[in-house]
Amino acid sequence: MVRMFRAALIPCAFVLGGLSAAAPARAAGDPAAGKEKAGMCRICHGIDGVARNPEAPNIGGEHFVYLQNQLRNFRSGKRTHAVMSVIAAGLSDEDIDDLSAWYSSIAFSVTVPE
Repeated sequence: MVRMFRAALIPCAFVLGGLSAAAPARAAGDPAAGKEKAGMCRICHGIDGVARNPEAPNIGGEHFVYLQNQLRNFRSGKRTHAVMSVIAAGLSDEDIDDLSAWYSSIAFSVTVPE
């Protein structure tokens, strides 16, 4: 039974491995460049990803792809927000990758008062 299971998994691993190898590589972005570009972001989200505006989310430590997708969605109009849509409209793919790299690189922690 174990041999049958392994025998079935081996072809699947090759197929899945081949698919991931064929997929276009995502740019990792440059966290240092993202920190430099985060001037507007820091007003609401803080340079460290901890929101200064109570209506803005904390974005420090969020996953790179999540941040990248949200910025692209605001830029394309798939997602709308009075402020974010305007800001994202002026961002290039490189800007989005760099900002996503910066905010995803931050180790986010919250201290809860006792």
